[in-house]
Amino acid sequence: MNDVRELLDRAAEGAGQPAFSARAVYAKAARIRRRRRAAASAAVLAVVAAGAFTLPRTGGDEDPAPASVASAGPSASPSASASVSAADRAGRLAALLPPDVGEIEEVSLLALIKGATPEQARTDRLGPLDGQYAFRRDGGVGYLVLTLEDREAVEKKTGRPADPDEDLCVRVGQEPSRTDCEREALPGGRALTTWRDTMDVGGDDSVGWGPELAGRLVQPDGSQFLVRSSTGFEGTGAQGPLLPEPPLSRAQLKELLTGPEVQPKG
Repeated sequence: MNDVRELLDRAAEGAGQPAFSARAVYAKAARIRRRRRAAASAAVLAVVAAGAFTLPRTGGDEDPAPASVASAGPSASPSASASVSAADRAGRLAALLPPDVGEIEEVSLLALIKGATPEQARTDRLGPLDGQYAFRRDGGVGYLVLTLEDREAVEKKTGRPADPDEDLCVRVGQEPSRTDCEREALPGGRALTTWRDTMDVGGDDSVGWGPELAGRLVQPDGSQFLVRSSTGFEGTGAQGPLLPEPPLSRAQLKELLTGPEVQPKG
């Protein structure tokens, strides 16, 4: 089972309408990219200037309201409609990363793709940096999704706690193999696994995801961090072209996941 592809399914639990599933979001990326490449070839002489992207803002008092924060520093001010908590999370994340990752903004993928209301898009947060973030760089928009699942949540989903000794790079049954998979045992009984995913999955929906780096950090207490570093998506709700590479590299994902900043306080 690809735990990372369940992140948005979990976010939609109890959300009501509109109906949402991982299949609806993880549509066939190759099909949409081929169609767009064909259109681009027909207009190869047209020059499209890279401008500002208008981000749908859903309002509300917490999670779904995005807050723009430039990764170069805290000088960028969130708009009046953005929540303080969203700006705070984006600012703290930006402070952990080098400036060249681009401008960071917390978003709600459910709101962007499915038009969910703030209440429908609201999710529980166990980790202080849990969330969905847009990374804007060189005219493209990629995404980082970070979620901490405690032992209880993992057991509810899989029937057992997360196991640091499990090797996710070894294919089990009909489970899809993980490309460029790397597993590393870390101090304190933790295990970090990262891999590449082309996201060329089946489906005929209006959204297609670009390639991404995915990861899982398993902790000895049976909890786990799930992360996606995605080049972005095309189709319904898209905020801009795909990034040429995932917004965070494998080394940056490791540094982020193993740092104290993502751990719950107390």
